[in-house]
Amino acid sequence: MSFVHLHVHTEYSLLDGACRIDRMMERVKELGQDAIAITDHGVMYGCIDFYKAAKAAGIKPIIGCEVYMARRRMSDRIHGVDNDPYHLVLLCKDRRGYENLCYMVSEAFLHGFYGKPRIDLDLLREHHEGLIALSACLAGAIPQYLMEESYDSAKEYALKMAQIMGEGNFYLELQDHGIPEQRAVNQGIHRIARETGLPLVVTNDAHYLRREDAKMQDVLLCIQTGKTVDDENRMKFPSDDFYLKSEEELRTLFPGCEEAFANTVQIAEKCNLDFVFHEYHLPSFPVPAGYTNEEYFRKLCYEGFQERYPEAPEEYKQRLEYEIGVISRMGYVNYYLIVWDFIHYAKQSGIPVGPGRGSGAASIVAYCMHITEVDPMKYALIFERFLNPERVSMPDFDTDFCQERRGEVIDYVCRKYGSDHVAQIATFGTMAARGAIRDVGRALDFSYAETDVVAKQVPSTPHITLREAIESSPKLKEMYTQDPRIHTLVDTAMSLEGMPRNTSTHAAGVVITADPVYTYVPLSTNDDTVVTQYTMTTIEELGLLKMDFLGLRNLTVIRDAEQQIQGWKPNFSIDKIPDNDPETFAMLAEGKTQGVFQLESAGMTGVCVSMRASSIEDITAIVALYRPGPMESIPTFIANKLDARKVTYKTPLLEPILKVTYGCIVYQEQVIEIFRTLGGYTMGQADNIRRAISKKKMKVIEAERKTFVYGDPQQNIDGCIVRGVPEAVGQSIYDEIVAFANYAFNKAHAVCYAVVSYQTAYLKCHYPRQYMAALMTSVLDSAEKISGYIAECKEIGIETLPPDINHSDDHFIVEGDSIRFGLGAVKNVGHGLIRTMVAKRNEGGPFKTLEDFLERMGDGELNKRAVENFIKCGAMDCFGYHRSELLSVYEKMMNAVSDTRKKNLEGQLGLFSMLSGREAAANIVIPHMDELPRAELMAMEKETTGIYISGHPMDDYRQLLKNTSVVPISALTGEECRFQDEQIVSIAGIVQTIKMKMTRNNTMMAYVTIEDDTASIELIVFSNALNEHGGYLRENAPVVVVGKLSLREDKEPQIIVNRVRPMSDFTDPYVKPFLNELIPQKPEPEESSTLYLRLSAEGCGEYRKVRAIVNMFPGNSLVVIFFADTRKRLAGRCLLRNSMIEELKNVLGEANVVLK
Repeated sequence: MSFVHLHVHTEYSLLDGACRIDRMMERVKELGQDAIAITDHGVMYGCIDFYKAAKAAGIKPIIGCEVYMARRRMSDRIHGVDNDPYHLVLLCKDRRGYENLCYMVSEAFLHGFYGKPRIDLDLLREHHEGLIALSACLAGAIPQYLMEESYDSAKEYALKMAQIMGEGNFYLELQDHGIPEQRAVNQGIHRIARETGLPLVVTNDAHYLRREDAKMQDVLLCIQTGKTVDDENRMKFPSDDFYLKSEEELRTLFPGCEEAFANTVQIAEKCNLDFVFHEYHLPSFPVPAGYTNEEYFRKLCYEGFQERYPEAPEEYKQRLEYEIGVISRMGYVNYYLIVWDFIHYAKQSGIPVGPGRGSGAASIVAYCMHITEVDPMKYALIFERFLNPERVSMPDFDTDFCQERRGEVIDYVCRKYGSDHVAQIATFGTMAARGAIRDVGRALDFSYAETDVVAKQVPSTPHITLREAIESSPKLKEMYTQDPRIHTLVDTAMSLEGMPRNTSTHAAGVVITADPVYTYVPLSTNDDTVVTQYTMTTIEELGLLKMDFLGLRNLTVIRDAEQQIQGWKPNFSIDKIPDNDPETFAMLAEGKTQGVFQLESAGMTGVCVSMRASSIEDITAIVALYRPGPMESIPTFIANKLDARKVTYKTPLLEPILKVTYGCIVYQEQVIEIFRTLGGYTMGQADNIRRAISKKKMKVIEAERKTFVYGDPQQNIDGCIVRGVPEAVGQSIYDEIVAFANYAFNKAHAVCYAVVSYQTAYLKCHYPRQYMAALMTSVLDSAEKISGYIAECKEIGIETLPPDINHSDDHFIVEGDSIRFGLGAVKNVGHGLIRTMVAKRNEGGPFKTLEDFLERMGDGELNKRAVENFIKCGAMDCFGYHRSELLSVYEKMMNAVSDTRKKNLEGQLGLFSMLSGREAAANIVIPHMDELPRAELMAMEKETTGIYISGHPMDDYRQLLKNTSVVPISALTGEECRFQDEQIVSIAGIVQTIKMKMTRNNTMMAYVTIEDDTASIELIVFSNALNEHGGYLRENAPVVVVGKLSLREDKEPQIIVNRVRPMSDFTDPYVKPFLNELIPQKPEPEESSTLYLRLSAEGCGEYRKVRAIVNMFPGNSLVVIFFADTRKRLAGRCLLRNSMIEELKNVLGEANVVLK
């Protein structure tokens, strides 16, 4: 080796670098090199992935970063001066250097961010130890000074850097990408080296692996900047030389620079950082004086054991001692204490905590310490599924907290261990198959329709790659092989597929460390949240303590309902409800699952009705089975439950294991128990095999078959035959395990969620008003969900009363036999204002008039928008005036009250002429006016609350639409949608919003949101439809729409509009043409038909439009395109539809579109 690349940007230089780590090492070996560095822009996201890939390939990894160096201090933030930092490459020599680099990169985000994460020379001076610095590319300080022809400043900066870094730790970079400026800069750098003796080093600022990858990286830049490749004014690299070049190529560029090449090898030899994986760094838990951690842990366990099991069988105590022993031997006592502590804090602070989550609920120690609330003995949960003494891995307690107060628990942990010892965890959004096509399509200037057609040919199978999609989708394969543009699109997308696109914050992950977090991992920020730069998997590999602090809305709902119930039943507690209430199970069997946790989807409701669940065990099974794969077992499960005669066992040994699930294997715990009971495995051995089977490790699966059936004396495993199970039966059971183990569910997790499901069902059954009020309060920011729950209330006989300033609170509350609408759902009204209003009302009684309300509320948080919205939503109807009347005077009254109060404060009125604001407002007469039309009142309600309160505009049209093909919007947007992508559908609703947009072709299109009384959907209105029907699309207009349904994996359903008519046409007996489309009478063309299209020339403007339209209808019918100028014919395939033919006629004229 005589050269090493030391300046390399991987895909973690987001949307800029394209040296894919998974392909990089192969390229390094191809070049005959045996070391390489990673130096991403300002971040260290990819360092561990890079390190592992290099080690696996036998390549020496060099960890580094190209940091941004502030031109002045990192605290300076003046635009035009501080927003264009220098670059500087830093490489880690050892662990000390890594910790210093992590600290500086973290500080750059936490305290130096200004457009970019920046460090400064002072920070580098304090934390340079263990690092080597390179002067960087043309954006480095020294090249910048040289380009400004300020040689002395460049030389001075170089000497300063050498002094900061220490002897032998600062190098001047030489680069040549064919850029004229680099030649002049290189001359200056050579001169500085001669005059100062500073060493030189050759680098190539590699952003991609091979020269041919330049186009792909250029597209990546376009995705980053939102530009197209055709845009001349966009950011782009000046040449295609930014790749991993061979040593020979570089020596051609830098003849006579032997020392600069040799220095790359010397630097590589100096850099010897190694990571140790799976060596745990748990923080120590501070226990009370007089206890060791072990003693305090045991004390908590036994105190809880006495409370949980006052008359415990001996086997329970044995289980407790066994778990304590395993936890202690594996070194996880502190882990349990840390988890106990923050959960104990939450419960003591009244923060609702879930009963458990994941396999942690299988631990009796966790149950005794009140970490979990599910009895593992009652539900036969297996501890080894959580903590296996035969497999060293960190236990993992995931905890659900009340959604509103989850942050308080994180704050507590920060206070307890120090804010620099706690951080949340980053996650990366990657370019999946469809997303990559859409991103690349925009960058290559494909039209929306063209890209959409290609993307939709990618099957919606999770994690499918584009290569797999081409093989499994004949239409995509045809498009890929026959259309050169689409071939380029897909190839480019494949080259970018899987690359990270952006960072975000993991929904729940929190890391707690013994030393400050930056000692182990670099930090960054996402929306002011401090996060690790490594993902959760990497955090665990580095041995750091990772917790999941999840926010579960349903815990908040249960708490709010419980508090409302306690208003008239003070002793009520959700923890004391019976777990076998027949009325609750009867309600579920009737399908009344709306609002019940985990069970409210249409599919789940159907299972509840069919199964007739009668226990929490049954709900547990529903939670476990209703997923792809095991869902196929649901009919057998239900049949066995309803008819015990259908339950059979291949051996009596299976009965105690499978009895609870009516003879079916449902849970991972059952798989483990089968191995233990029938095969003679230990629990740890059984769990290891269960994991191997679930990961489809075929060699292990086949080898283990022999052990399971015949035994293995060396492992002390008896095998089935020794335990009295016939060979054929053992083989059959093993086949069943292998077939189902991949789908088997963690019972501990399913039980925990079944408990929450049952609790919500119990509350809905016995306290429906309190529960539904709490449920609606939990979705104050979702008008659509509130609307759905109001409909459910109506279904079960509960009236929802309108908002009222004399009765409403900020939340939805129970009022008599009804629920009162919460003012927190009214827009532009803060919770503080509502609380003040409620306090005034409690103190001085109901507000009598508008004047009284304005006077008593004072200025404070009350503003004109809030009063206006109170009037519009009907909250002030209690004063006995029409909303039209109040809207005409409220501003004058508010001004009068405000002016009077101001004069009183300024002492401008005499002693005997002091007026109250109420008297001033009373002087303003409320005029008598007709009330606004009903439609306008409802529109105001919708405007201010997001829903219609006093009715729905669709009420007047339901009967008219009854016998048409108009479908409810919810039928298109729900989980159980029976419609297909690109199917022509008809809907009716009220226009909510309209957004106009100019397309790249300089034509107008519109995005329109339309809503009926079931849901809302977005319409896409292209220019043709907009020109013809746009006049009907006005806010609050009732319309009927016919269009093509667009179902995309990455978006909510949309409709591409063909036709629009006002709903009033349904009252006009003479309007027939449009109704004929709503009640389709014209049959669709036969598949055997052929469509002929005539165009003037292949280069004409219509050709691109025609091709886009035809591509939007993939199918098997023949379409022939005839070009009049050359008499050339092109043939293809499409799905013949009347709507498509009409579109083609619009483009080509009726005479040029013939169907035969």
